[in-house]
Amino acid sequence: MNQFAGKTAVISGGAEGIGFAIATALGEEGMNIVLADIDPNSLAKATEVLERSGVAVLAVALDVASEAQWQLVAEQALARFGKVHMLVNNAGIGGEPGPLEKQNAKAWQWTLDVNLMGVVYGAKTMVPLIKEHGEGGWIVNVASMAGMGGVPYNSAYSATKTAVVALSEGWAGELEKEDIAVSVLCPAFVQTRIYESHRNRQDIYRSESASHGGVSQVAINMIKAVENGIDPAIVGKRVVEALNAGELYIFTHPNYRRVLQHRAKKIDEAFERAAQSPLLQDIVNQKIDML
Repeated sequence: MNQFAGKTAVISGGAEGIGFAIATALGEEGMNIVLADIDPNSLAKATEVLERSGVAVLAVALDVASEAQWQLVAEQALARFGKVHMLVNNAGIGGEPGPLEKQNAKAWQWTLDVNLMGVVYGAKTMVPLIKEHGEGGWIVNVASMAGMGGVPYNSAYSATKTAVVALSEGWAGELEKEDIAVSVLCPAFVQTRIYESHRNRQDIYRSESASHGGVSQVAINMIKAVENGIDPAIVGKRVVEALNAGELYIFTHPNYRRVLQHRAKKIDEAFERAAQSPLLQDIVNQKIDML
C-alpha cells in the first residue's frame, strides 16, 4: 500500500538539488508537491519538469528566513490542496568556510537564519496544519554528515546542521503521539550548487567586511568534494525508502559509518573516565528522570 498517494508535501528549497530530487521521488509516489524556493527562475523550471511528469505542483516563492513568508506558503498550500501532510525542510546554504579568526558576523547570521531558523519557522508553521486533520504525517529535516560531528574550517555550517539533528531528535519524541514521524537526512557530499549559495544571499546579510579576496583553498576543496558527490536523485529515492521504513536518521553514505563509530568510541571513553573520577562517585548511578 502506498502511504503517500494523494497527500501533500511542502518542500523548501525544492527547485533544485536535493530538494528537487525529493520532490521528484515523492511526486512519483503520487504526492501533491508544494515547491517553495527563493530562486524564481529555478522554481519555474522545476515546476515545468514536474508538471510534465504528471505531478500536481504548486510553486511558491519563499525566503525561509522569513516567518511571514512561511505563513503565505501555508495559506497557498491549503487553498490549492486542502491539507498538508509532510514538510521537507531542505533549504540551506554552505555559509563562508574559512578559519575561525576570519569569521564574519553577517555570514554567521545568514547561515543561522537560513539553516536553523528556516527549519524552526517551517515546522512552527506546518506542524499545526498536519495536526489539524488528524491523519498523521511527516517532518523531514535536511541536515548533513557535518551535523554528526564538527568539520574544521566550516564552523557555522557544522553548528547549524548539528542543531538541526538535535531539533529532529527532540521533535521526534514530541510529535510521536500525534502520529507525525520526524526524520533527519544527513547526506555527505551530493552534486548540488550549495557552494554557490551566495547567488541567493539576501541584502541584509551582505557586509563590506566579508571576504572578497577570491576563493580560499578550503572552499576549493569543498567544491571539488561536492562535484564528486553522489547524484541527488539517489538521495530523493533514499528518502522515500527511509520514510517507508520509519527511520529517524536517514544516511546516504554508509562509508561514513566508521567516522561516527570513532566519535562514539571517543565519547564512550570520556564517559568511562568520568565514571572513574573520585569527584563524581555520588552520581555515577543516579537515575536520569528525563529519560
